[in-house]
Amino acid sequence: MRCFIALFYFLFFSFFKISAQELRSNQKSRVHAASVQLRYPLADTIRAISFYNELTVPNGYDHLPSFYMANGFSRGYFGIQVNSEKERRVIFSVWDTGNEAVDRNKVAEEEKVKLLAKGDGVVTNDFGNEGTGGHSHWGYDWKAGQTYQFLLTALPDSASQTTIYTGYFFVPELQRWKLIAAFRAPKDGKRLQNLYSSNENFVGSIGHLQRKALFGNQWVQQQNGRWVALTEAVFTTDATGRAGDRFDIGAGVTNEQFYLWNGGITKQEAKSDVHLKRTHTSKAPIIDYTKDADSLAQAKKDMQEITMAVKTGKMDTTGSIESVYYYIMQQGTGDFVAVTDTVTVHYKGSLLTDGSIFDQTKDNPATFPLRRLIKGWQLALPKCRVGGKVRVIIPSAQAYGIRTRSKDIPPNKVLVFDIEVVATKRQQ
Repeated sequence: MRCFIALFYFLFFSFFKISAQELRSNQKSRVHAASVQLRYPLADTIRAISFYNELTVPNGYDHLPSFYMANGFSRGYFGIQVNSEKERRVIFSVWDTGNEAVDRNKVAEEEKVKLLAKGDGVVTNDFGNEGTGGHSHWGYDWKAGQTYQFLLTALPDSASQTTIYTGYFFVPELQRWKLIAAFRAPKDGKRLQNLYSSNENFVGSIGHLQRKALFGNQWVQQQNGRWVALTEAVFTTDATGRAGDRFDIGAGVTNEQFYLWNGGITKQEAKSDVHLKRTHTSKAPIIDYTKDADSLAQAKKDMQEITMAVKTGKMDTTGSIESVYYYIMQQGTGDFVAVTDTVTVHYKGSLLTDGSIFDQTKDNPATFPLRRLIKGWQLALPKCRVGGKVRVIIPSAQAYGIRTRSKDIPPNKVLVFDIEVVATKRQQ
């Protein structure tokens, strides 16, 4: 292997006319290319709950084995990977709490991240040897030269000191977002922090080849819904690069995009900790969660769950409309509800899977314009009269779909609502 690396140093020395003073030999046993990162500084006033990024690996730079991370953060990482000549993946992982670096079996349950949901065909398991945590990947034959979109969201809960991290990947062939996975991280309760992107050559057998990736159109979203563009980044490298064991690393800006490269035995382009700034003319992303890449597969799963609940006597039904089932528990004497009404109701919401209650009214009823509520309510509530009570079983597509709605409503969940219609107000 050392003879092989030395040969490439000689060839590149000749081709690129690197001076004798600049030519070095890596004396360490590790022959991976140095990992390189772009770290995106956030102002203290920005409280990010979403991180959007676009990643392109140019043609000819997608060598195996490589990991191109679009959305790195303090608790995990999200990007695309070349695993073999026949396999490529979208990968999303979240670290456990604690100091165990190798074996997840040694991690206490209260320290482990918990899988809440995953997309169709996504593989989930444990990981170790780089810290431990929950891992997910989707086998997807991504292409060099194609731009891919990544969205990472965080839902912090300060009361329980947990945060739900969810990764979404936009499938260009379908023009739809795919849920990769949602994990609940313990001992957290924080928003997104330490955002970064990176290139990594995670096995050193082909560490002499150059890898390159373009990262552009970065945005973070705050709790108020406002998107803020990220136009600055700091270039950093790992211990191999910092020690000078490998000097073939670089970063820069081109066409409103940051870029990173590592390997190739070429002259170092940028020093670690250099600040980069890109120009910015793009608009904030518009994320349409209803465009779900797994909608057909998920609808089938939801219908199987509802059918089994009815078959086993767990739920009764009076009828259905657009896959939303309803059961009139008490018929009222007033007018039927209209979808244009403002409704005053008592309600209790629970998950069909385990019956856990995620929301309910207490002593006083709640008042909503029905048009502003989820589709399942709009479809089923007009089957009930004022003064009546109805139970509504709502598939995920007519509820919150792939969104992580709250700490108690993971993505892709069938919801059950018991609703009492107290009053309605007609639209004027």
